[in-house]
Formats: sequence, C-alpha cells, structure tokens
Amino acid sequence: MTQVDVWQFNRASDWSQVHAVVAGIGVAGFACADQLIHLGARVTVVDAADGERQRERADILGVVGATVRLGDADTLPDGVDVLIVSPGLPPSAPIIAAAVARDVPVWGELELAWRLRGENPAAWLFVTGTNGKTTTTLMLESILRAAGLRTASVGNIGVSLVDAVMDPIGCDVFAVEVGAPQLPFLYSASPVASVCLNLAPDHVDLFGSFEAYRDAKARIYRNTQIAAVYNVLDPETERMVEEAEVVEGCRAIGFTLGVPGRSMLGVVDDLLVDRAFIENRADAALELGSVELVKPFAPHNVANALAAAALARAYGVPARAIAEGLEQFQAAGHRIATVAQHEGIRWVDDSKATNCHAAQTSLLAYESVVWIAGGMAKGQEFDELVRLTADRMRGVVLLGVDRDKIREALMRHAPNVPIVEVPRTDTGAMDDVVVAAAAMASDGDTVLLAPGCASWDMFGDYAHRGDAFADSIQRLVLS
Repeated sequence: MTQVDVWQFNRASDWSQVHAVVAGIGVAGFACADQLIHLGARVTVVDAADGERQRERADILGVVGATVRLGDADTLPDGVDVLIVSPGLPPSAPIIAAAVARDVPVWGELELAWRLRGENPAAWLFVTGTNGKTTTTLMLESILRAAGLRTASVGNIGVSLVDAVMDPIGCDVFAVEVGAPQLPFLYSASPVASVCLNLAPDHVDLFGSFEAYRDAKARIYRNTQIAAVYNVLDPETERMVEEAEVVEGCRAIGFTLGVPGRSMLGVVDDLLVDRAFIENRADAALELGSVELVKPFAPHNVANALAAAALARAYGVPARAIAEGLEQFQAAGHRIATVAQHEGIRWVDDSKATNCHAAQTSLLAYESVVWIAGGMAKGQEFDELVRLTADRMRGVVLLGVDRDKIREALMRHAPNVPIVEVPRTDTGAMDDVVVAAAAMASDGDTVLLAPGCASWDMFGDYAHRGDAFADSIQRLVLS
C-alpha cells in the first residue's frame, strides 16, 4: 500500500485515506486521536503505560473506532502515514526513530492543530521558556480578555490545542503555552508573536544534551509574523531571535526589568512602559500600568508580565487592557504562593520550581530562607544554584531520590549551612520536612518549598507535593 503524502493536508482534506498513529493517550494524545477519528482517519493509539486512567481513555477511543495498544509504545505499526507524538515523548524514542527510518512524517500536537484550523482561524501567540511559561500564558489570557477578545490559554498548560481549534464556537486569539518537547516536531505554524522567557538547563534527560534542548526552544520563533520577543537579561534568547527564520518584517522586541531601550518594554519609576509598539519610540514611552499590579509580586513575575504585555501589544491590544488584565489576573497554584504566616515566619509553596533555574529565581526573591529541596534531578547539577544563593540560606531540608546531589553541592559551596535530610520515601515524609524546617526557621525567615527537582519519585506531580506541604503546615504549625 502506497504511503499517503500528508504534508499538504488540512481540515478539508480526505483523512479517510490516512492511517495515523498517536503515541500517548494523555490529554493531547486523546484529543488528537478523537479529532482524527472525527475527520475519518484510521487511528491507532499506543502508550507505554497500562493503568486505570489509560484504560478508561482506551475504552472511549475504542468505542469511536480507534485501535488502542497499551503497554508498548516502542513499535511502529505497518502502513502508517503519519505519527502524532505527545509532548512527554523524548525525541530519541524508538517509535520516532522507526518513523524517521521509514520516512513517516512525525508531527506534534501543535503541528496537527495548525493544520486543522478552520475558516477565519484564531491568531496564535506562543510562550515558552525554562520557567514562567504558565504564569505568562495566564497573564496573557487575562490581558486579552480585558481587551474584549474571545480567547483561551491552551497547549502545554493542560488544554488541548487540537480540541480548541476544532471547537465550533471559536476564538479570536489563543495564548499558547509551548513546552520544549512539543517544538522539535512543529513545522508550519506561524504565530503572530512568540517569546522565549529564559533558558537554563532542564530536560537534559529528555533531549540528551543542553544544546539539543536549546535548539528545540529556539524553534519557538520559527515563522513568527510580527514580534519575536526576547529577554534582555538572557542573551541566549536574543541570539535565538537573531538566528530565527521569521516572516519578513517581524521585529525583535526585548523586555527588561530596567529602563527600556528603543523597541523594548521595561520599568521606569515603578511603571511598566512600552517603547516598542508606539510611533515615537525613539523619544517616548507609553505607560502600561503600575508594577504594583503584578501578583504574586516578585522580580521574575514582573518580567513575566512584561513578556505577556509585549505579546498582547504585538497583537494590537491597547495599553488600558494591560493594566486591567494584570489587575484581574489570578495566579495558578504552587507558584511562590504564601501558604501561611505564623510567628514571624512566612511559609511559601513554589513546588512548581522543578528545575535549578526556577529554584534559584525563587530563592533570590527572599532575604533569609530555610530551603526545602530535592526529588528527581533530571540530570541537573546544583553547584551554580547553591553558589549564587548560599548567602540567603539559613538552613536546608532535603528529601527525595536525588537529594545527595544537592547535599554535595551544598558541602562544596555552602559548608556552613545546616542540612537536615529526610530519608522517608512515602508522601508522609512531608510531615518530617515541615517539622525540620520549623525547627530551623526564626522570626523574619521564609520557609520555601522550591525543590529544583521533579516530584515523581514521591508524589503524583508538583501540585500533589505542594498540597502535601500545605496540609502538613496546617496540621503541624498552625493547629
């Protein structure tokens, strides 16, 4: 049977002649399979897991006509025309290698979503970065809503972009959070504006090297139409923009926590200002709102707000909507969230800080910290993090499978900082962590859960870890 050439396919194409394999039955994979079946394609879904959640989704897809194979995601079936890969699949996965060897196109969810857009499609605004993606995407969504636009935050944030583009109600513009694993298999999408917020080592275990991770992130700027937004304080993001293949006329727009230069957004006298999307940007700046509108307040969240504002301004959102959107913004959970203040000690949940860069940013937001860290290191090293933040640490409580890596970095760069290790591997270990942290902390300190590691060795996800932290505080500190 001759393989179908799907590279010219869109929503109106004859999908009945296509055999699509979807690797992964999570949120993205389920949506891709469901919509492809709706379009008439023959669909096979594979997933390495075979748990209750996977079986529930498999049963649903089986009813509508999919073939589902659980417990084996390595083998590529015969007669495949396109492989759709879920975000969590490493680029080196055997099924991807098999597809490449057979010249089978490999698409991510975003590539399929772009091709399935209907008439008068919504504009896309892309957000990626090692840290801050979700906060920035939600800020952007709030700003777009304040401008009266029909919008949704989609993508890596947990809402399928494929489902969003197939929704008959439709939107004017999407705020799209894009994780690094989604980018290697994105080819034809052309966002109105895009940003890489920052770049630091992460997902080395998934990509094999930091360079491969960096190259994946750089693809966020590919085919950008109006504004390729970069972080002035992170020169690597500017280099990405300089190297990017963008649409002719696309501008490089910077954001900075300092006074902005021409074609930048920044801060002047505690005001967020725009010197990029105004006529007289050589001599003037447009006030967008007060820095005090940013919440939770921290320098990195001010940067996130400026990045969101830059994307919105690139789409034509007026200045008044920036301030209104930031004022109405509600932060997602487990991101520098104050859980309690008791006897002069602040307890902060930043469980979403699952890598070194995020933990470092969080630590630098406080003067005196009892740091709770550890989990699955994902191939990271912690020396630079400890070296740059050692003067903030009153003490450290370590947990998780890779806590020894953090302890060794502390011994090298902060040998005088007290360390308590919690060896328990069950979720009840958080009780021991909170008790140890409370014993270390004094009036004026912040007890900060910013693990710098993934949570999967002990908890279901970062939210589960953060909830356990809050529960232990409630029972052991506040009661």
